[in-house]
Amino acid sequence: MEFEESGIGEECGVFGCVAAGEWPTQLEVAQILTLGLVALQHRGQESAGIVMSTGTNPPTYTTLKGMGLVNTAFKAEDLLKLRNGNLGIGHTRYSTTGISELQNCQPFVVDTLHGKIAVAHNGELVNASALRKKVMRHGVGLSTSSDSELITQLLALTPPMEELDTPDWVARIKNLMTETPTSYSLLVMYKDVIYAVRDPYGNRPLSVGRLVPISRLHSSGAGETDTEGWVVSSESCSFQSIGARYYREVQPGEIIQISKNGVKSLSVVPRPEGDPPAFCIFEYVYFARPDSIFEGQMVYTVRQRCGQQLAIEAPTDADVVSTVPESATPAALGYAQQSGLPYVEVLCKNRYVGRTFIQPNTRLRQLGVAKKFGALTDNFAGKRVVLVDDSIVRGNTISPIIKLLKEAGATEVEIYLNQYCMFAALIYFHRHSVFVMSHDTSQVHIRVASPPIRFPCYMGINIPTKEELIANKPEFEDIAGYIGATSVRYLSVEGLVSAVQSGIESHGKEERISTKTTRFGHCTACLTGKYPVELEW
Repeated sequence: MEFEESGIGEECGVFGCVAAGEWPTQLEVAQILTLGLVALQHRGQESAGIVMSTGTNPPTYTTLKGMGLVNTAFKAEDLLKLRNGNLGIGHTRYSTTGISELQNCQPFVVDTLHGKIAVAHNGELVNASALRKKVMRHGVGLSTSSDSELITQLLALTPPMEELDTPDWVARIKNLMTETPTSYSLLVMYKDVIYAVRDPYGNRPLSVGRLVPISRLHSSGAGETDTEGWVVSSESCSFQSIGARYYREVQPGEIIQISKNGVKSLSVVPRPEGDPPAFCIFEYVYFARPDSIFEGQMVYTVRQRCGQQLAIEAPTDADVVSTVPESATPAALGYAQQSGLPYVEVLCKNRYVGRTFIQPNTRLRQLGVAKKFGALTDNFAGKRVVLVDDSIVRGNTISPIIKLLKEAGATEVEIYLNQYCMFAALIYFHRHSVFVMSHDTSQVHIRVASPPIRFPCYMGINIPTKEELIANKPEFEDIAGYIGATSVRYLSVEGLVSAVQSGIESHGKEERISTKTTRFGHCTACLTGKYPVELEW
């Protein structure tokens, strides 16, 4: 929950669609793109954009962009302008690089020697500064501060071995992947195809789905001949809402081509020998929607295992287990299952307030918290409550919630956190004496279902600087005394990684692209300081 109020966020989601069969298509590609972006709205709420193509030679591109949520950025009359497209890509944005303005809204479209391309990007380039200088040395100007425009311009540059009259987009994409190892998932639209790309470390997710007739959506007999189109998305959670079936993930380093004829793997760019994949562990713990599938396992199930592991590593005496709605619910259920305690709801969420973590301004974030919750007093009056949350970052949410529960009748509130950091909240507790202990004050045990965050992220997650993190301050040595808690314990790095990877091992028989992708690995740099690649400044 605290991640919503903290400004810590995922920077964007990408979505693409190609109609199958004869063109012009009867498939409503623009509507599918819009619904796909709505399903990815949790990944970015600052702006949204769609670029449609007729897929003809030469193609006609139509662009639609706007600030805010998808449903407000796109008007019904604007979507009518996109009705003639046979394929398209879309993007919903949260800025980690680049300011929040319409000029930074994706997808970007540029002219190349061989025609226009459109690019949508999820991630953040670790060597963006050096790449910007390189592009400018080629005489190319950059009109935005976004990494995504930089990627677009790099793709527009002709690779050394390309014939003048024959564009080799696989070579261009490989050239880009050589220039920057991570972090990105890309959609590149050129003429009548979409290229879907993940960086060699697989730091950002990307999945492919198959559109089938609604009558065959839940039929086991639906085959390739029933395909109405192909979609590609940052998360598979978008597939259900548009009538698509999960097909497979784009593997780390893989370049696939999606056309009206189907999906084709073109190449896999390997990592340096010995380097494991580095899929962002944050996707499992918070950012992804719980019904998404990564590495053969559902995010919801992973979060349950995190809660179970938390109960093993940090048990306590209590009467009930509950959660701060809603992202921490799977972990709370896992904790309850493992501990044998009953799970009850203690808070009622006002669903019309909306998620506020995406707002870049602290005051706006705080305004969104004020009337989010009500107490379900009958469920916990006179009981000791274990409250499972997904985060405490600034403390704008959790401290008023604890105060609310205590005033409503909880005799003891124990907090179990399902996320990485709690630095500002702890400072808030200290300064405002929320948990000043005395002889008549309830015991408060803090449990964090992931290790303390100690390092910033340079690969697409907006995390505060190292100096701001409470885990790096002297007060952390006696964090329980500092905040007035009875005890504070964190889930170990090993416990978190085990909860994530145990489900992947059970799906070990799933199809792999090559022996290079048989291993799995996850980026835990924000916890350990071990970044998957050497950072360039």
